[in-house]
Amino acid sequence: MKLKDGFDSNYRYVLVAARRARQLSGGAPPLVSTAAKKPCKIAQEEIDAGKIQFITGAKAEPPPAPAVQEPPKQEESK
Repeated sequence: MKLKDGFDSNYRYVLVAARRARQLSGGAPPLVSTAAKKPCKIAQEEIDAGKIQFITGAKAEPPPAPAVQEPPKQEESK
């Protein structure tokens, strides 16, 4: 298999195509017009058309969880 443009490895290409195929099978609309019926083939055609982008490294990490705030302390009544 020849290395696709824009991908650092064939393994990454397969991972991106598989994730997009899962999205398509879950109901996401295709980004290209195609006669293909299978989600894997549609995902490959979307990648070839340049419609799918991927992010690696620190940019791909999920956002940090919001900080938990402690409730304000109540004053003691005497």
